[in-house]
Amino acid sequence: MADLAVAEGRILDEILTETHKIWSEGLLPKRYEQWYTAQLGTAFGRQHLRRIALVDGADVLASAKEYTFRAILDGRSVRIVGLGAVFTQPAQRGKRAAPELIERMLAAATADGADLALLFSEIGPDYYARLGFETIQLLDRTLRVTESTRYGAPATLVRAAEDRDLADIVAMGEVRANGYRFHLVRDRDTLYYALAKKRLLAGLGPVGAREVQFFIAEEGASAAAYVLITVKRNDANGRPAMAWTIEECGDRDPSGARVGAILQALIARDPAELRPTITAWLPGGFCPPQVTIVNERPSTDVMMVRALSDRARAALPIAASDVLYWRSDAF
Repeated sequence: MADLAVAEGRILDEILTETHKIWSEGLLPKRYEQWYTAQLGTAFGRQHLRRIALVDGADVLASAKEYTFRAILDGRSVRIVGLGAVFTQPAQRGKRAAPELIERMLAAATADGADLALLFSEIGPDYYARLGFETIQLLDRTLRVTESTRYGAPATLVRAAEDRDLADIVAMGEVRANGYRFHLVRDRDTLYYALAKKRLLAGLGPVGAREVQFFIAEEGASAAAYVLITVKRNDANGRPAMAWTIEECGDRDPSGARVGAILQALIARDPAELRPTITAWLPGGFCPPQVTIVNERPSTDVMMVRALSDRARAALPIAASDVLYWRSDAF
């Protein structure tokens, strides 16, 4: 009978060798390994991230990342188990190893008190729907930022964010999240992990392929708004094409006006530069006044959940408008 094991040593090496072929994010094999290892080295990673393998003797059948989170669902604290990078080793395909792995991981998580399983599917919803998961259809929104006809920056003090700003950012997130049925509990370690993961990917990748920009608008001596952006300066064919992904943002102002001002200031840095295509997962009801949503489509990363406890079952389904979830927290 196959067993569950924490993926370490030879088992982890075998998994990383195969998963690199499809999830490398442009990293060389050694740097792909470093990217994962460095994530485990963060405070969040040490406590809340590991890889689980289904093994039969010396054979690795399937594997997945396992994340643990705290979240709020309908005003109550719940425990989340997140599944990422579900993968069947090539020689084991067609033997239902991945469904067995998932069911056994969820059984263990349920026994440990988890209320809800969460994943993001890159292959559409059908496969995981057959395993009891329900879709929360988040939207990829394309944004346009209104620019001054003078092509100048707004009178907003914008600076690079620092670690000392994280406490203010966590506090902003707590206030905004109160209006949504479902959201993660994002403490400093969770926020730092989301930021570190993006920075590590940019730093380990090809020079110039990605850039992470993290800025705040300051009020007094503290952060009053922020944006975290991943920048790509070329398209898939290597041609110049500026693209920004807003990984997350926040604002003490409920309207998000300071977020809009930060975006205006960043665009105004170089009036002659190619204007970016900007995409984001904006939570329902939040759009800065300087921003227009010009297009929206179902996200290619399909958010899916499965209830593991009675209170979670009673809360489903969850509409996208009920969810506050930033792209930086997708896995």
